[in-house]
Amino acid sequence: SGMGSEWPAVPFIELCSHSAFGPRFSGEAYAVDGNVATLRTTDIRADGRIEYSTMPLAKLDLAKFRQHLLQSGDLVITRSGRVGTTAVFVEHRLPVLPGAFLICFRLRTDRADPKFYTYFFNSPEGQHLLSSVATGSAQQNLNITSVHRLRVPMPPLSVQKRISRILGVLDDKIEQNRRMSQTLEAMARALFKSWFVDFDPVRAKSEGLDTGLPDEIDNLFTDAVELSDWGEIPCGWQPTALGDLCERPQYGFTASATDQAVGPRFLRITDINKRPWIEWASVPYCEASETERRQYRVKPGDVLIARMADPGHGVMIEEDTGAVYASYLIRFRPIDHRYDRFLQYWLRSDDYWSLVDGYRTGTTRASLNAQVLSAFRLVLPPPALADAFGTQVSGLRSLLTRNVSESTILSEARDHLLARLMTGARTDRPKERVEGARL
Repeated sequence: SGMGSEWPAVPFIELCSHSAFGPRFSGEAYAVDGNVATLRTTDIRADGRIEYSTMPLAKLDLAKFRQHLLQSGDLVITRSGRVGTTAVFVEHRLPVLPGAFLICFRLRTDRADPKFYTYFFNSPEGQHLLSSVATGSAQQNLNITSVHRLRVPMPPLSVQKRISRILGVLDDKIEQNRRMSQTLEAMARALFKSWFVDFDPVRAKSEGLDTGLPDEIDNLFTDAVELSDWGEIPCGWQPTALGDLCERPQYGFTASATDQAVGPRFLRITDINKRPWIEWASVPYCEASETERRQYRVKPGDVLIARMADPGHGVMIEEDTGAVYASYLIRFRPIDHRYDRFLQYWLRSDDYWSLVDGYRTGTTRASLNAQVLSAFRLVLPPPALADAFGTQVSGLRSLLTRNVSESTILSEARDHLLARLMTGARTDRPKERVEGARL
């Protein structure tokens, strides 16, 4: 059922009590000890959440900007970058000024729930409306008048609030999962750094201190360091090169990506370089013959490293999805799988990135090839220790991957629900009338 059939549509201006562009001020105003936080388009995530922690501070005479300061419940809509992303400002410990590329709408609280309209404008239907009035071909832009004229649904206020509460519960759970996953990832990185970069347990033992580790792990660490051409390394650890740990590296597969499930999932650089995990649900598909599938199928433990576009960015495959990998990636398959997790976190270490950067600085936007990567050097702990690290990290990572797949299911449910609720499919109809509707 179309939007109009259930709820009246009104020009958006009828719901606004005050609208304004964010003010302009000189870049010199930015200051670490500023008295006001500034909200930029980049502080607003695609899902409409504001990243309060990334907002820069400025020192300004607040009297001059008083009428521009954000109030709790204000709607902000971006008009550059991802045009039309909408967020609701809640509150912050400091006064907050919106940047010049935001439009702020203060809603009439007797008729409009700000959270509901945030959901509406971020829904496919709302995005379609906003882009229909965005002007300019090269650089899209929104102006206040054209947004004011948009006809938006106006369910009763109690219904708006119920909808935003239901969607909010799903959003909060997705956000909670995201935070937990980031914490788990930070724990794994910290463990790698402690054991294999700072050699904390080795240094503790050499000074006769307690490592705080269970005996079976404590016993795997030596209590002495030796000097090598690498500087100090724990006795018995082996300096080696990535190529020596892995089977012959292999370049990926050239194909075109599609959202249709025509074959296996097709893993590309853009699927691995955004987050420290893969969101398989959003990885596209490609056509591949039996031979190609066999040759390019990724297996758990495979390390893939980008050779261009985002050179050096790597991932270790943790799930067997039958996916194949694209040609800008190079596969390094560890010979001894006890080193899988060690390599996964070595790829995220400062040591690894300084090798990548050292190589990149010499040339413009260099592409890393298999030969260069194979020669990357690293200090290898004994297999039993790498294995103990693997056990610890696998526990953290399995929680993390479970979180990610749960969030995938939740966000699909949220998007279905959002589409249904925004098109006015009433949630309180008699049951038999809803039977035919797909959720």
